[in-house]
Amino acid sequence: MLILAALVFLSVAAAAGGIFLLLAPNRLGRRLHTIGNPTGKPDWSVTVAQAIGPFAGIMAPSGDWEHAPLRLRFINAGWRREDARLIYFGAKTVLPLALALAIYALLRAFSSVDDMTAMMCLMIGALVGCYVPNLVLAIKLRERKRTIFENFPDAADLMLVCVEAGLGLDAALARITDEIRLSSPALAEELHLTNLELRAGASRAQSLRNLALRTGIEEIGTFATMLAQSDKFGTSIGESLRVFSEDLRHKRQARAEEHAAKVPTKMLIPLVLCIFPAILMVILGPAMIVIIRTIGPILSAG
Repeated sequence: MLILAALVFLSVAAAAGGIFLLLAPNRLGRRLHTIGNPTGKPDWSVTVAQAIGPFAGIMAPSGDWEHAPLRLRFINAGWRREDARLIYFGAKTVLPLALALAIYALLRAFSSVDDMTAMMCLMIGALVGCYVPNLVLAIKLRERKRTIFENFPDAADLMLVCVEAGLGLDAALARITDEIRLSSPALAEELHLTNLELRAGASRAQSLRNLALRTGIEEIGTFATMLAQSDKFGTSIGESLRVFSEDLRHKRQARAEEHAAKVPTKMLIPLVLCIFPAILMVILGPAMIVIIRTIGPILSAG
């Protein structure tokens, strides 16, 4: 009896220990995952690439990807992963089929829909699914460009302060990268890549041109050209940065005023569709009720 009780105790203890080791977080695995993924966010793109990557060859172009314009758009949007192309073209293959099947399942629930309407709905769903990745890329590209453009005047001011304080241009870029990381991670990432190119031995002009190419912003291209010319002709970098910063702040203010001037026009459609009908119902509703109650008996008697 004692032996049976000991065996039961050992079995239960072993089962509990196994469950604990299975469910408890592995410190070594967690540290390795932290090193591989410093941000701490779940790396869902690997799973998505493995799921829809085999379908990417159907829609992927057969040309040289390294010099493709779409690859430059990926870089401007901040998509530098190797599996970004697989996810993009895989989504362009899977989403039309998924939306078409979803619409077909919904239409099957309504037997009153005719064949022509069902075919048109399937075609529209497939077309929408094909263009959803393009829309996501365009939105990401626009938002990233806007963020970098809005924070670049501050970076130029910081560079001016660093240069006038006696730092060299390379040291100023490294300092700006550390200071602006919290306010604009996208711009800090691009400046960090520029610093890495400079440390690897690339020329300053080439590194700045690559910065303008990666961001796709015209003002950064002008900034790269200005610094290259100042370095070539020996002019004062501080004075050039001061003029450039003032011009860049003026452009940012002008763009903000332009967006503010567009607000009344953008608000017109919601006002007409959502607010004006409610106001008309509140103002004219009681009057219409009185008119109907007054004229209704007269018309019915006549």
